[in-house]
Amino acid sequence: MEFENPGIVKLKCCVKNYDWGKIGTGSSVAQLYAKNSGEEADDFKPYAEFWMGTHESGPSYAVVAPVTVDQGENEVANSGNSCNLVNLKDWIEQNPSVIGDKVLQKWGHSLPFLFKVLSVAKALSIQAHPDKVLAEVLHKQYPDIYKDDNHKPEMALAITEFEALCGFISLEELKLVVHNVPEIVEVVGSARADQVLQIKQQDGEEKSKEVLRSIFSELMSAKKVVISEAISKLISRLNAKHEVRELTDKEELVLRLEKEYPGDVGVIAAFLLNYIKLNSGEALYLGANEPHAYLYGECIECMAASDNVVRAGLTPKNLDVQTLCSMLTYKQGLPQVLKGVALNAYTVKYIPPFDEFEVDRCFLPQEASTVFPVVPGPSVFLVMAGEGKIQTVSHEESVAEGDVLFTCANIEITAATTSVRFLP
Repeated sequence: MEFENPGIVKLKCCVKNYDWGKIGTGSSVAQLYAKNSGEEADDFKPYAEFWMGTHESGPSYAVVAPVTVDQGENEVANSGNSCNLVNLKDWIEQNPSVIGDKVLQKWGHSLPFLFKVLSVAKALSIQAHPDKVLAEVLHKQYPDIYKDDNHKPEMALAITEFEALCGFISLEELKLVVHNVPEIVEVVGSARADQVLQIKQQDGEEKSKEVLRSIFSELMSAKKVVISEAISKLISRLNAKHEVRELTDKEELVLRLEKEYPGDVGVIAAFLLNYIKLNSGEALYLGANEPHAYLYGECIECMAASDNVVRAGLTPKNLDVQTLCSMLTYKQGLPQVLKGVALNAYTVKYIPPFDEFEVDRCFLPQEASTVFPVVPGPSVFLVMAGEGKIQTVSHEESVAEGDVLFTCANIEITAATTSVRFLP
């Protein structure tokens, strides 16, 4: 079946109601999904993720006007007008030129990226995403858990102030943890703790990684009763300290995590990870095999098209501690915070070190316009607020908050506002 190709196609997108999401209309995800779908948000339901892409776990649907009326298996009649909703991947398969030869040859008929908005009310799991080789192994062995065979490098771009745990603390900080957090020493043993204290910078990076791997693996693999007892002691000690001095940010975080996930190993493991606070417009790149956990706030997230997550704490979901501990790089130190590169007065580009995607963040003032130049692959535009138009040489779409648009490869796009603001 053939469709008219205007270069711009509106999308109806998927929502995920994970229990860590913000509740009701307090969630940007809820607001965007309500606008996009025409459904009212439930004031008592968590709205965690708004998905835009072709991944089978949450596909988007293209709003298309067919040349001929033929309700196929993957089409759904749209009773509000003459358009149909067609699974985006199916539509791309029927119209492969829309994604361009470069993307088609490398990634086939699927979008190479998955684009999301996240509204985080409480911590997500301590997790990592496998590289391509490990993803293929995990998918083959456990297809019910690891749904695809792709890697999942990703970028988180803060919409509000956004908190995360990301990567392991430095060797110097690890020594301070061993000195100041006796509950970790009780769990991993004094011999491992002594290894941390005895290591020197001149011993080299690999030696430091080996010691860190030993500490982290022992902690994450400890029996629940051991962890529960250690956390009980830890919380009592921190509460007592709070009576006589101000707690550090990390100590305050640990108290908060314990309320969200009582007795969870992730509460105490947080001491080993960097605690990062992003301002709006700042971003983190999260490579394969790096530990992280989003904690609070709202962000745009873009990643290679995968839903593979290896978890080991701060979650009631399936845990795979052995795989997570064996796959990590154990690289230490603060992650790089990306501020993007200004393309013009309105647009900032964030470029990760891989090929699947780039992210543009555009703030347009009232009655302004900007041009997005030709790129060899497809794009997805999300209107976060305001009203305006997106157009090609031959077609124009009026857009407003919650609209999501697929734009074809090799087409110049002009965006203009009629009221304020933002198109990433």
